Amino acid sequence: QVQLVESGGGLVESGGSLRLSCAASGFTLDGYSIGWFRQAPRREREGVTCINTRVGLSRFADSVMGRFTISRDNAKNTVDLQMERLQPEDTAVYYCAAVIYREFSCPLVANEYDYWGQGIQVTVSS
Repeated sequence: QVQLVESGGGLVESGGSLRLSCAASGFTLDGYSIGWFRQAPRREREGVTCINTRVGLSRFADSVMGRFTISRDNAKNTVDLQMERLQPEDTAVYYCAAVIYREFSCPLVANEYDYWGQGIQVTVSS
């Protein structure tokens, strides 16, 4: 059974850091594109970053460029999201998602993804 589980969320002060992890079970992340999305109350789900594990490329939303990094841990079969200089507007439920993506990139559009985690809350206080 394919499953994605996020961990590492919580409450942090403005300017602080958090590291989220997306653990895959039932499949290996080899060949998949993994995306991180977030959804704040009364807002649409937005793409934050993604990585194509097949070609090693990643993309970032403008709002997180230079603050967030995405990386893969082969031994743990996880994709991690390191978030630095967090701001209150980063507050949201964060989701990871997976898809086998044939292009030489990775999508930042939610409806491109086949598998989703349950989401984890990140709250940044001002």
